[in-house]
Amino acid sequence: MTPFLHAYFARLGWSATAEVNIETLRALHLHHNSAIVFENLDVLLPREIQLDDQSLEEKLIVARRGGYCFEQNGVFERALREMGFTVRSLLGRVVLANPASMPPRTHRLLLVELEGEPWIADVGFGGQTLTAPIRLQDGLEQQTPHGEYRLLQEGDAWVLQFRHHDHWQAMYCFDLGIQHQSDYVMGNFWSAHWPQSHFRHHLLMCRHLPDGGKLTLTNFHFTHYQNGHAIEQINLPDVASLYALLQTRFGLGVDDAKHGFTEAELAAVMSAFDTHPEAGK
Repeated sequence: MTPFLHAYFARLGWSATAEVNIETLRALHLHHNSAIVFENLDVLLPREIQLDDQSLEEKLIVARRGGYCFEQNGVFERALREMGFTVRSLLGRVVLANPASMPPRTHRLLLVELEGEPWIADVGFGGQTLTAPIRLQDGLEQQTPHGEYRLLQEGDAWVLQFRHHDHWQAMYCFDLGIQHQSDYVMGNFWSAHWPQSHFRHHLLMCRHLPDGGKLTLTNFHFTHYQNGHAIEQINLPDVASLYALLQTRFGLGVDDAKHGFTEAELAAVMSAFDTHPEAGK
């Protein structure tokens, strides 16, 4: 086992035998979603987000921070590859908000080949991300621990959808073309710096729970969902409460010399956001 895998498994609380099969892929996918929080705090601080292996390991594994798709799926891809999986990253266009024109490629996801069968894995789409790999198969409705998904093929392109109550909602579209590190760097820079990027205007956080629940945060508004229903909602009154909640409910590391952050630094970020009860809705 490589030193990185040893640290990664410890971060996930994974102690089972890691074999190259679908059972291991499913288990690691859910463990990753439950342990490494989706979050965009570095965009707001602001700090530059680096995508090289060492930077991602230092931030997400050693410092126990989270990240967004370019970081999350970068770490997951490395772990799977070092375990012996055949895996590579793809880039998708986010269409969740039904944009008027086709958006750029700003979402990183993974294509995994297992015994000649292609699977899509994705630990980095925030509150609606997959928590299990799904078969790359047109029209097949597939259940995950946190909802039902399907892929639709449109020529060379694929669209990932999730079932939202009584209808299907598109999340992103992608193709299977070869991508390069420079493509991820470009998409990452655009996501972090484009003035209209939603990552620049809200503190966003999500942690999926092994029991099918999930915790979300939008600015000062915290919600605990179970079976698709909000069972707990808190409008945090101040930054001190927020700083504590990030550690206790999301398990976010704050003490690392490079990747940690103080309550004062968080306060500077959150000064742009209202603590009014409606702020996170």
